[in-house]
Parts: sequence; C-alpha cells; structure tokens
Amino acid sequence: MYDYIKGILVEITPTQAVIENNGIGYKLEISLGTYSEIQQQENGEVKLFIYYHVKEDIAMWYGFSSKDERQMFMLLIDVNGIGPNTARMFLSSLSTEELKKAIIGENVAKIKGVKGVGLKTAQRVIIDLKDKIVKGADSSTLPLGNAVVSPQQEEALTALVMLGFAKSASQKAINEVLKENPNYKVEDIVKHALKKI
Repeated sequence: MYDYIKGILVEITPTQAVIENNGIGYKLEISLGTYSEIQQQENGEVKLFIYYHVKEDIAMWYGFSSKDERQMFMLLIDVNGIGPNTARMFLSSLSTEELKKAIIGENVAKIKGVKGVGLKTAQRVIIDLKDKIVKGADSSTLPLGNAVVSPQQEEALTALVMLGFAKSASQKAINEVLKENPNYKVEDIVKHALKKI
C-alpha cells in the first residue's frame, strides 16, 4: 500500500487538496491542521502521508502533513463510534500535541469541545487511547496498538477488508498471525488470518 504522495499542489480548500503526480490529480481529504501547513505551497511541490479508507462502496484518500498526524487519525478511527470524518474533525479542532495532552490529562471538556463529540465519545477516546499514547510518549511517533504498522500488515488488512471482513476483526487476526510468525509475507498473513476471523 502507498505511504505518501509527492507532487504539485494544484488546488486546496480547508477540507481537500488535489496533488498532481505524473499527470494524475489525486484528491485527498485533509484536516485544517494539514491545510494550515501546506496552503502557502499552492502550485509548489508538497508531500502528504496518506491513508486509504474503504467502507462498503466508498473509497477515500486522506492526506496528512506528518506521520504523527496520520498515526493519531488511525488511532482515533479504531475507537468504537469514531469514523474518518469525526477523526478529521478532531485533527481540525486540535493539533496532534494538544489532543495527546488532552487524552493523557483526561481533559474530557477539551475533547468534548470538538464539534459532534459528546461526553460518552470523549470518555471512550480517553479510555481507549490513553495507555497507547503514554507508552509512546518516549518515541517520536505514536504506537498504533492494534492498528497497522508495516507495509505487509497494511496490504494484508486492505485485502481482508476488500474481501468483506470488518477492519477491527481483520486487524486482530493479523496481529495474532504475526505473533506466531512476524516474518510472514503478505499472502501468508492473509491466508492464516482467514482461518482466525
């Protein structure tokens, strides 16, 4: 699966960016954080880290100005009840650092201040993500917990989702398979994960 796209920023709004690479224009959904980082580079070259989201008959690309922002997005969409649009709203309302601090400090009010986020969702974000963020506080990037971390895992997850399996169940199966043998190739991961879903 793809990690990033590098090309000419031909169009940008606070929610979308179009990057031209080899004559193809890629439309990416972005947060206000990413918009702030790249808006001055219109008609210049930019590099955005990407996440490909597939759900039923919808496939969308999300772009991020940093790996850290993408990691946070991936953590957020793993929280029950939070989809890509809500995760993007989090990253549009708070910077990655502000969000980390709010989760670690259990600042429910700050998290609840994100448009569309209620008390229960704010509490769930803290419960689900606090340990993952605290454990990753010493590293430069967030740990992904149950989320995908290697290209092989990402490819295997995409394959399983395209086969119609739920993302969370697929990730769990992939993690179990890689505990047994971390050196499996993509096809081996998929084959063994199918037996565990």
